[in-house]
Amino acid sequence: MDAQELHTLMLLAVLLGSLLTLSWLSQQVSLRVQGVTFYLTGWGDLAGVIIFLLLLPGVVLHEAAHWLAARALGLRVSKFRIWPRKQKEHLGLGSVSMQRADVWRESLVGMAPLLVGNLAIAWIGWRVFATPALLEALAAGQLWRGTMGFFASLRTADGLLWAYILFAIGNTMLPSSSDREPLKPALLYTALVALIYTGVGLPLEPMKMLLAWMGPFFEITVGALIFLILLDAFVLIGLWPLESLLRKRRSR
Repeated sequence: MDAQELHTLMLLAVLLGSLLTLSWLSQQVSLRVQGVTFYLTGWGDLAGVIIFLLLLPGVVLHEAAHWLAARALGLRVSKFRIWPRKQKEHLGLGSVSMQRADVWRESLVGMAPLLVGNLAIAWIGWRVFATPALLEALAAGQLWRGTMGFFASLRTADGLLWAYILFAIGNTMLPSSSDREPLKPALLYTALVALIYTGVGLPLEPMKMLLAWMGPFFEITVGALIFLILLDAFVLIGLWPLESLLRKRRSR
C-alpha cells in the first residue's frame, strides 16, 4: 500500500469518526435547544416547534432527498410531511412514506439525505469557509491557527448566514433509525461479496483506483465536517450552562 492509498484510507476513517461524532453532537444540540425552550416557556410542544424551525432548511433538504431518490428509483410516494411529530422517545421533523421495495432501493432512499447533505456541506465548506485549510492546520497540529481560521471564516461576508445553513443541513442529514433499517442487510450482503471477491483473488486495482479518485472529495468533506463539529461544539458550550441555569431557576 503506497502513501496515497494510506492517506485516503485514513481520510475515510476520519470521515466515519466525524459522522459518529456529529451524530452525538446533533442529538445533544437538539435536546439542549428543546430544554432551554421548555424551561423558558413551560410548553413542551413549543420546544419541538422551535427545533423544527431552527433546522427547517435541513429538514426540507432531508425529506426532498428521500422523495427524489424514491421517484428516481421508480417507487411510489404516498405521503410527504414536513412538521414535527412525537415518535415514541424521538421527535420526528418530517417523513416520506413510499411503497416497499428491495433492500438495495430502500437503502439508497434511506441514505439519500446523507449523500446529498454531504455534497451540500462539502460545497459550502470548500467555497465559503476554505475548510481544506482548516483541515491542513489541524493535521499539522496547529490547533490555535485552525481555531483562529474557524472564527475568521465566520466574519467573512455572509459568513454567519452560510454557517447557519451549514448547521441546519449538517444536523439533519444523518439517517434516522427507520432510514437505517434496510441498510443492515444491504451492508451484510456487501461484506459477503467483498470477502468472496478478495478470497478468490480477484484484482484490487479497480478498488484502489476508486479510492484514489474519491480522495479529494473525502478531504473536502472531512474539512466541512470538522468545521461543523466545531460549530456544534461552540453552540453546546453556550446552551449547556444556559439550560442548567434555567432548570435551577424553574425548580425553585
